[in-house]
Amino acid sequence: MDAEQYREAVEQRTGRWQGLVRDIPDFPSPGVVFKDITPVLADPGAFSGAVDELAEWSLGRDVDAVVGIEARGFILAAPVAYRLGAGFVPVRKAGKLPWSVEQEGYSLEYGTDRLEIHADGVAPGSRVLVIDDVLATGGTAAASVRLVERLGAEVVALGFVIELGFLAGRSRLDGRDIRSLIIYPPEEAGGA
Repeated sequence: MDAEQYREAVEQRTGRWQGLVRDIPDFPSPGVVFKDITPVLADPGAFSGAVDELAEWSLGRDVDAVVGIEARGFILAAPVAYRLGAGFVPVRKAGKLPWSVEQEGYSLEYGTDRLEIHADGVAPGSRVLVIDDVLATGGTAAASVRLVERLGAEVVALGFVIELGFLAGRSRLDGRDIRSLIIYPPEEAGGA
């Protein structure tokens, strides 16, 4: 497959994925339009295509570990890690990991929260790919990057199924290598 054929195949997949994303108004709070990817996950072709696209994009980055952000990020990060021959490391909301943790606060479009990673989750000097379902305001992703880097690892890239361009989350990740399978442009209204 040459570059043009690959681009066309990706555009076809992206259109199919976008057609499966469901808008849920006023969730989790009034005024937010939640972009629900569960129909993408439920469709075998769409799910495998999304995992394949993120894994193929990550090849050549010498990834040692894939960090998945709670909760839907786990669903995507684990098979991507498997495809890359890398370990999987969960980043969870506060109080859900059973061992010594590093913790980081963050803000999102409808509140604040804290994330944790096991203190030995990634080795110093390791190369880490961060995966989540949605890049919205960038708070969750930026907090995850800070946690990984605090442990001495290098975040080599971040991958998402959806990016809500109208929330400008990419700006909180300046200089990072980012791949979003579906990008809702800045002029669209809504939320994550």
